[in-house]
Amino acid sequence: MSQASDNNLWNFQDLDEALVGFEQIQEQLNYQQAQDSLRNLVNHLDLTPQEQTGLESELNHLTKMLEKLDHSLVQIAAFGMVGRGKSSVLNALLGENIFKTGPLHGVTQTTDTAAWKLQEDDNIQGLQTVALSGWGQSHIELIDTPGIDEVDGETREILAHHTAKQVDLILFVISGDMTKVEFEALSQLREAGKPIILVFNKIDQYPETDRLAIYEKIRDERVKELLSPDEIVMIAASPLVTEIVRDDQGKVRQKRTRGKPKIEGLKLKILEILHREGKSLVALNTLLYANEVNEQIVARKLEIREKAANQLIQKAVMIKAMTIALNPVTVVDLFTGAIVDVAMIVTLSRLYGIPMTQQAAIALLQKIGVSMGGISASEFLTSLGLSSLKGMLGLMIPTTAGFSLLPYLSVAITQGGVAGVSCYAIGQVTKGYLANGAAWGPAGPKTVVKQILLSLDKTSILNRIKWELGAKLKRDQGFKVME
Repeated sequence: MSQASDNNLWNFQDLDEALVGFEQIQEQLNYQQAQDSLRNLVNHLDLTPQEQTGLESELNHLTKMLEKLDHSLVQIAAFGMVGRGKSSVLNALLGENIFKTGPLHGVTQTTDTAAWKLQEDDNIQGLQTVALSGWGQSHIELIDTPGIDEVDGETREILAHHTAKQVDLILFVISGDMTKVEFEALSQLREAGKPIILVFNKIDQYPETDRLAIYEKIRDERVKELLSPDEIVMIAASPLVTEIVRDDQGKVRQKRTRGKPKIEGLKLKILEILHREGKSLVALNTLLYANEVNEQIVARKLEIREKAANQLIQKAVMIKAMTIALNPVTVVDLFTGAIVDVAMIVTLSRLYGIPMTQQAAIALLQKIGVSMGGISASEFLTSLGLSSLKGMLGLMIPTTAGFSLLPYLSVAITQGGVAGVSCYAIGQVTKGYLANGAAWGPAGPKTVVKQILLSLDKTSILNRIKWELGAKLKRDQGFKVME
């Protein structure tokens, strides 16, 4: 080989090393970013004690996800039907019998876990070249799940799929040609978006020709649309070995014992995946699951806050309606109504954890008022006309010996009802705006306001406000209001 060829070879080697080094740095940066994002999420949930009630499990899951990242925990789960040897596969990987195995149907009744401690001096051919990136600080956890076809299978299947969302790698164990149940389960697990290794176990029970025929049928027909050939491994986790022995009487007979597991291909495949993308898998899977949990928390938070917001809006509606109904001065009516609207917006903003200043609330009220168009103009004109009529009737009460009192109250209740409808609409629009993170979204304020207004039954709201206002005036003022 020439000197130039040697130089080119070394240049390519240097380039490969540089690329590998860059990939490791990028992987570590992504992992750190995932840790920071999840920690920020956990530390800024902004939940009141009331909102935390009923969410204990979800909050605990989020904390576990953060711990998983902090400890570089890789989780590998085994799935499959009863009798396929899931527990035996995991025991073979561990090198000891940790998981229960036996002839009884459904030995594994719950999800069990065990730590897989890799040995650096492992003598499997080719294995010494594979190591989990940063493996000195990493941990691998093997998870055994109940059979997907067991009695009360629906409950256990839910458990299995719940586990699938959390783990980083799935081992789907079969021991022959796939059944319809196995194919359906594999398809469902595939939807979890996790790496899957299809483990063809118990190959020692088939002649080599039959074994290859089954493998090819699975590869070319059963899972062609789900998995690549590279994701299928054949093993014998607990092979049966036949020995010829001579008993005490000198008779020759056959004896079947458990031989040494033949799982080198599976172990190598797992470690290759973890070496190539282990930390990225953990970071991505953890964040995906954490995001799902966070969505549940946010939904619960918004549900509770919406209930509190509706109560607050209803209270503001009655305060505005009552204030305007009892105040005979037109200018004061409008000014007082605006004060109630601004106070409601400020209080709602605090409820949703987005505090607003009074100036910001006024600006939002103005934007809502412009977007409301017709209803704001209707309130203004109606209030102006009814306030003038109410004022005139109020002045006539002493001169009419109280006969103008009932018309006065009727006008006041109507005016208060109109103001209440406006306040209710403003409150609902503000609630939607704040629930969306103080943003109108891509539709824009006018579109959002129009959608909310169309969803309101103004006639029903007005009648309810007028009834409550009439009852309150009757109770507080001692007036007998005619229905």
